[in-house]
Amino acid sequence: MEAFYTIQGEGAFQGHAAYFIRLGGCDVGCVWCDVKESWEAAAHPDTEVARIVKDASHFPARVAVVTGGEPLMYDLGELTRQLKDKGFRTHIETSGAYPLSGHWDWVCFSPKKFKEPLPEVAQAADELKVIVYNKSDFKWAEKYEALVGANCRLFLQPEWSQQEKVTPLIIDYIKANPQWQVSLQVHKYLDIP
Repeated sequence: MEAFYTIQGEGAFQGHAAYFIRLGGCDVGCVWCDVKESWEAAAHPDTEVARIVKDASHFPARVAVVTGGEPLMYDLGELTRQLKDKGFRTHIETSGAYPLSGHWDWVCFSPKKFKEPLPEVAQAADELKVIVYNKSDFKWAEKYEALVGANCRLFLQPEWSQQEKVTPLIIDYIKANPQWQVSLQVHKYLDIP
């Protein structure tokens, strides 16, 4: 769908320069999705993997974040192989609704209620990022906390349109459950892509 060089705005690598590769296509259907234009895969032209990697190589950072849409709708083996051949760390942001493919240095697992995630993706996660839209999302977070590994980093992130309402709830929850951290969409506060 698009690719761009920017600053990672959320999660464990917040503040780091990264090249984002956003793949078109998603059937998860989050009502609060901020890239709904990514949902229809056919609306975006196919791009050769070699071209994606060549474009990424023009920038100095060697972190490539593959996101969507839902990137695991595709077999990402060749993309990650070519990125690694060019010296990139490979990161993925996924809902976990599809089997994990590719070779990843970092798996950000962000499960959504709209399409059930696969337990094997949870087990591979380096980072669990749960979007908090309402109070019931804390129970959802606990469900997936029980599935991820002991070294997985745990993040609660306010949904952008609900941030004023849910941020105080997140703060109280983290104070009572200090294994969690808050993740903010810093790129939105800074108005960068």
